[in-house]
Amino acid sequence: MNPKDPRVWLPIAVLAGAGLLSLLAIVTASGVETAAPPTPMLAVRVVAADPRPVRLVVRSQGTVAPRTESALIPEVSGPVVWTSPDLVVGGFFRAGDPLLRIDRRDYETARVRARAALARAEGEHEYARATLARLEGLAARDIASPAQLDEARRAARVSAASVDEARAQLAQATRDLDRTELRAPYDGRVRTESVDVGQFLSRGQPVADIYATDYVEVRLPVPDTELAYLDLGLFADEAVRDPGTEVALHARFAGAEHTWKGSVVRTEGEIDAKSRMVHVVARVEKPYEPGPAGRPPLAVGLFVTAEIAGPEISDVISIPRGALRTDPADDRTSVLIVDAEDRLRQRPVEVVRVDREDVLVRGAIGSGDRICVSPVRTFLPGLLVSVESEAPALPQVAPAQVAPTGEEPS
Repeated sequence: MNPKDPRVWLPIAVLAGAGLLSLLAIVTASGVETAAPPTPMLAVRVVAADPRPVRLVVRSQGTVAPRTESALIPEVSGPVVWTSPDLVVGGFFRAGDPLLRIDRRDYETARVRARAALARAEGEHEYARATLARLEGLAARDIASPAQLDEARRAARVSAASVDEARAQLAQATRDLDRTELRAPYDGRVRTESVDVGQFLSRGQPVADIYATDYVEVRLPVPDTELAYLDLGLFADEAVRDPGTEVALHARFAGAEHTWKGSVVRTEGEIDAKSRMVHVVARVEKPYEPGPAGRPPLAVGLFVTAEIAGPEISDVISIPRGALRTDPADDRTSVLIVDAEDRLRQRPVEVVRVDREDVLVRGAIGSGDRICVSPVRTFLPGLLVSVESEAPALPQVAPAQVAPTGEEPS
């Protein structure tokens, strides 16, 4: 083998160079520094406390109903000779408007007969009184017998009774004549009608259903526990203590949301046996008068949701239910506060009201204090935390959602 052959010395040179480089790297390498791993901090979200007055609201739902509903029934019989153009389904009318007329000719004849009978009875009565007066004068001079005097007195009493009877018959005939025209008892609207010209009506036969439109009412079911947030009476014979209790009714109609204002007028005097709720009655005056542009009338039969205004309470804060902590030992409630040094502190609070999602609380919490709204499984006083970001401001009104007694019809 020739030592000058590159196939012999080239591999040796490569190995020697690699060894020198490895030795140089070991000699010039710096020492390894060791450090303890950083302690992870609990990340929490907070919201700034903003104590302020809050007006409580109780929510419910119901169906609009008329305050008065009546059946239009004639009190006399006869053929129909005229009907009002408003006597149609959906027609409006005013109190005193004529709605229907029955042929009155027979009743006019009956009144003429009654007047004639009265005139005849009054003539007989005048003659009987004159006869009695004459016989009383003769009896004073012992000319008339007692039997004649008694007969004259009897005739006078009978004629007086005949006059009374004839007057009653005339009054009855006059009323029957007036009843041939049916007039509206109040401002209202026609729900149904089943009469037309030429139809013969019998006394007591219903011809239409009508209802009043001066105001409407809505029965709103409210749990008895929610009555604590309303200043209302509990029974029908108790007046509403605050007749100005406002109610806002909301409904979606013709593809848009609309609102009507009303007030609570009473509570019904019993608890519903099926739903275990008390019904509050709200009233809306003049529901068919024009309102804001585009708002329809509050029609009878419309399904609405209601917000009943309750009393105002001061210095309360709305927080999510998850931010409220309860001590199982004594049932005391508290919240966690993140102080200026980003450490957790516990503050006792008083629960004013619990809603589905939020809680109204009062306690030793100042304006601007950061309330922890993240779940903290294990709390240690003074625990250092990392505040990720402040949660958006919480709503200050926490209305209670009432469990509905029925669903909106489709």
